[in-house]
Amino acid sequence: MASATKNDATSPWKIAAVVSFYMCAALVMVFVNKAVLNSSPELPLLFLFIQLDIAVVLLHAAALLTSRVEIPKFDLKTAQKLTPVTLVNVIGLVFNILCLRGVAASFFQIARGLVLPLTIAISSAQVRSVPSWRVMGAALAVTLGFFLGVAPGALSTLLPDTSKLGIVYGVLSSLFIAVHSVLIKASLPYANNSTIQLAYWQNLGSALFLAPVILLQGETTRFQQLTRLPEWNGHVFAIGSIVTGVFGFLLCVAGLLSIKVTSPVTHMFSSAARSVIQTLLGVWLFGDILTTNRAASIFVITLGTVYYTWAKTVESAPRPSQGDRDAEARAGLMAQEEGSDDETRLEEIIPASGEKNEKGRV
Repeated sequence: MASATKNDATSPWKIAAVVSFYMCAALVMVFVNKAVLNSSPELPLLFLFIQLDIAVVLLHAAALLTSRVEIPKFDLKTAQKLTPVTLVNVIGLVFNILCLRGVAASFFQIARGLVLPLTIAISSAQVRSVPSWRVMGAALAVTLGFFLGVAPGALSTLLPDTSKLGIVYGVLSSLFIAVHSVLIKASLPYANNSTIQLAYWQNLGSALFLAPVILLQGETTRFQQLTRLPEWNGHVFAIGSIVTGVFGFLLCVAGLLSIKVTSPVTHMFSSAARSVIQTLLGVWLFGDILTTNRAASIFVITLGTVYYTWAKTVESAPRPSQGDRDAEARAGLMAQEEGSDDETRLEEIIPASGEKNEKGRV
């Protein structure tokens, strides 16, 4: 009993630690990515390739330290079955990093604001069902928030730190992220239903798919040219690649822990808080422009996302089973029968008293 009480007492601190860890890892990823892309905008794919390689190495290192991390054995049939989800993953990552390169850090959430509506649409099309009015309302709110941020009047004030091509990359990134989220469910059985094994397959496969593209784009040649330029700050690229590779791995772990330890609502509220902090840090660190449209757009997108989480939590709440409903019905009938018996006994007592009174008066 004492140990259970102790666990209950420490659980809020555990939740706070996990949520803080997740938020810090996510914020570090965004801002270090942005710093590296600002210093080396010519090397986005090489930068991403290094991150994927570091994640694979760290997974191998984690497998040596704990048995909970299991590296899958290479199997050609499994690799072929996981090719679609890996391709979608790497394409989404490429568009994601190109989006971050082309927009301000505080605008990044707006540029990728269609992730939720597209995910809802693709999931509904896959299962051939119509979402509830609550879910559709949340998707509509997020969509309105996105268009509020990218409206023509807003774009004219965002040109110094945001390109229209970056917004296009953001929409494409949102589309592939939505498709990827749907494919993950179908792909997990091929990875023994292990998210760690699936993450390993995706990181390794994405790196292999990305390698020839980097060569065709000439980024390796460009990297060699930059190393000869004295004005190029190679330390930012090197240190940023290591930091984002490590924190990308930690972000995967943090996301799993956050969803496991906290409720979906807490997880989404932490994401909403991270969006606000990300906006403020973007203005402070990079001098991003915070216009009225941008602030309103972030607010509406965050509000719609939080409402979606609440709606899904309410809809997925466990309902009473048929047995529970039958038990409740029987309890109600018993209560009514007991009430009827009481009324019957009361009616029997009242006439008896009346008869006695009549006799008394006679």
